Amino acid sequence: MARQNPIELPISLYIEDIQLKDSIMQLQKRIKPKNKQEGRSHRSKRTVKKDALFGNITISKSVSRALDEMGYTKPTEIQLESIPILSKGNDVVGKAQTGTGKTTAFGIPLVQSIDPTKQVTQGIILVPTRELASQVSTEIRKLSEFLPIRTIALYGGQSINKQITDLRKTPHIIVGTPGRILDHISRGTIKLNNISFAILDEADQMLDIGFAEDMVKIIGFTPRTRQTALFSATIPRTIKRLISRFLRNPSWIQVGAEIDAADTIKQIYYEVADQDKFKGLSELLSYSSKENKALVFCRTQIGVDRLTKRLRNSRFDAKSIHGGMSQSQRERVIRDYRSGTPKILVATNLAARGLDIPEISYVINYNMPGNIEEYVHRIGRTGRIGNLGTAITFVGEDDFNMMGLLAKRFGENLEKGRLNLYKA
Repeated sequence: MARQNPIELPISLYIEDIQLKDSIMQLQKRIKPKNKQEGRSHRSKRTVKKDALFGNITISKSVSRALDEMGYTKPTEIQLESIPILSKGNDVVGKAQTGTGKTTAFGIPLVQSIDPTKQVTQGIILVPTRELASQVSTEIRKLSEFLPIRTIALYGGQSINKQITDLRKTPHIIVGTPGRILDHISRGTIKLNNISFAILDEADQMLDIGFAEDMVKIIGFTPRTRQTALFSATIPRTIKRLISRFLRNPSWIQVGAEIDAADTIKQIYYEVADQDKFKGLSELLSYSSKENKALVFCRTQIGVDRLTKRLRNSRFDAKSIHGGMSQSQRERVIRDYRSGTPKILVATNLAARGLDIPEISYVINYNMPGNIEEYVHRIGRTGRIGNLGTAITFVGEDDFNMMGLLAKRFGENLEKGRLNLYKA
């Protein structure tokens, strides 16, 4: 579904400084996005010279055809940097935010490394969340659509018996969360002794969730001769230890600035009393186009459910998603949100990373994030590779210390707005 440019919407009327409109116009002229997603055209199916586009590497006819079907016209920066190196069989450490095209960056070399004639599992991708496992596996299947390659996603919330049945068919590629994959290893339903390519995606988030030990165990079951790629938004000491232990002379690739927000995101904050937050949110949502999606972040699961209920009682098309919901419930909500109903998704940080929904127009921090990194990951759900987006943050009575850190970090890129409810 085509999205409207968020900065052309009435929500911009609530920004006090007239100069902001000028800066927005300049931003529009500078970026000029032609497609829904940078590197993708959903209209053009023409064949392009992939070896020229992807760093003068050879891409098989089958994968090239798949890229055409997916609408790719040009690669992103992380793809240009990573694909040639990975295609040569070298290890890679990629430092990049979610939404930069990492899945295709490692997906093309992975798919082309698989020997379909061998009925063994040859590739494994570890991801932190169920949602990301589903998304990554879907992307890999699209890249290998015209190849006899089987890919399976393994994560909690699914029937373990069904997964065991699927594993008996010996998938070439496994995508999954560390906990569920380790469960299958202990059951003897997964064999990793023929793994030639291992990928750790969103490695820092896996560590944050507590998967460090599981990751180490899983990689320990794979051959030392494997090729390994690690992608992470940040590289803390724990990640560096993993790199030194499991990667062989890796090439380091960094895309974007250190914990930074994309310049396609207009950042706005509103000072609002806690008791007025819902009124402020209702005001902004009421003037947003019905065609645009909003992602609203709350701090807790209870807060998500309460806010969603208030929005629905006020006749807003809203649903919630958080870790307290069953996997089937979460998948249904995400599927509905992608299709256009609801227009408003209220979430905890569960949705801050790995959730690939490019049409989100607004991210609203109903509750202030706990740190700058969390802020960047949240607002990174909008303004996705080439699109324009708006990030709005409510600053309450207890949020001024954090607001000070944000102001220091983002400076003039962080604009102050004023709600109508506070206008005389």
